[in-house]
Amino acid sequence: MLDIQFIREHTDVVKESQRKRGESVELVDEVLNSDAARRDALKDFESTRAQQKTIGKKVAAAPADQKAALIAETKELAAKVGEYKSAADSASETFTTAMWKLSNIVEDAAPEGGEDDYVVVKKVGTPRDFAAEGFEPKNHLDLGVGVAGIDMRRGVKVSGSRFYFLRGAIARMEIAMLTMAVDHAETKGFVTTITPTLVRPEVMAGTGFLNSHADEIYRLREPDEQYLVGTSEVALAGMHENEILDLGNGPLRYCGWSSCYRREAGAAGKDTVGIIRVHQFNKVEMFVYCRQEDSLDQHQQLLGMEQEMLAKVEVPYRIIDTAAGDLGSSAARKFDCEAWVPTQERYRELTSTSNCTEYQARRLNIRERQEEGGTRPVATLNGTLATTRWLVSIMENHQQKDGSITIPKAMQPYMGGREVIEPTAWEA
Repeated sequence: MLDIQFIREHTDVVKESQRKRGESVELVDEVLNSDAARRDALKDFESTRAQQKTIGKKVAAAPADQKAALIAETKELAAKVGEYKSAADSASETFTTAMWKLSNIVEDAAPEGGEDDYVVVKKVGTPRDFAAEGFEPKNHLDLGVGVAGIDMRRGVKVSGSRFYFLRGAIARMEIAMLTMAVDHAETKGFVTTITPTLVRPEVMAGTGFLNSHADEIYRLREPDEQYLVGTSEVALAGMHENEILDLGNGPLRYCGWSSCYRREAGAAGKDTVGIIRVHQFNKVEMFVYCRQEDSLDQHQQLLGMEQEMLAKVEVPYRIIDTAAGDLGSSAARKFDCEAWVPTQERYRELTSTSNCTEYQARRLNIRERQEEGGTRPVATLNGTLATTRWLVSIMENHQQKDGSITIPKAMQPYMGGREVIEPTAWEA
């Protein structure tokens, strides 16, 4: 949620942000009009209630011949107070609804446009030339089947489409990758956190996930009324809901490990092979609470940590600056790290880091106490440090001609010193 005072004073900035996102510019006027109506209704209510209290005090001291008239007047005012209270509540609800529709203000440096208008910031590493090595690379699913590590058929049998089993060395590889991510985060001062995967509607809405992407979220209806998270960002953001934080010693930095769930409702026919786009996966997510003026620096730090993790798994990747029209409603700026997938001959997203400025904190009422007194909303940021999808790029980039998969050196200690995953016969 944005600051209404900022909207009043910088209307053109907010409208330009909405235009840049490809969202409704008229919504800004709707917010301002509803704000004016809310303030007028509240003024009417408060002035009438004050008048009612003043006359009420006169009744006790009034002469007997005046009391009847005063009592009648207080009753009339009481009816008006009720009407004005109802009108003020209604106007306030209309205002809040409009405010919650507004997306965060996009950073000036973010590219303009939609999904395909990102800007490549840099590329790291060179894709392997498999032709020069004398063989055609296999996709991650064929490799996973070959080493008895991915079982899609039985996943579908148990849970339906886009579910899977990871087994043996591939299951160990995922655990190794996630554990390595947690260790890396702890060296940077992050607090490891196992988070809930079910959250209240208020928390899901507060993080901004119930806007345009609401159809991607699994919802448990009556009697539970809870949502399954698609990222531990949601739980980590909600953890300090309605709290005043002490940031005197620097940002609060959490590293959340959780299973995640996404319906992928808008992904029909896309990436149906293997584990690129699935309904359940595991992820290690970074989350930061910091002072507003520190958010840009913290954003670059999260991006740097993602690059350090990608270096450890030894895959070529690129960084893109996401265009405004492809940002989630909470993000003011977002960078994605995309790894090279040999069999697709293109880069695919592995990490994403977003600066949400004060947007989520205003919705969830998370503030910091200032030295000079008073409080103000904090800034929040998030970033992926490892997730199941990473296995796709790791397996394909580290495959060998015989179908074996070499394990990146940094991961080997997490797999008991194992260096290679060999092909394995099994009942597929």
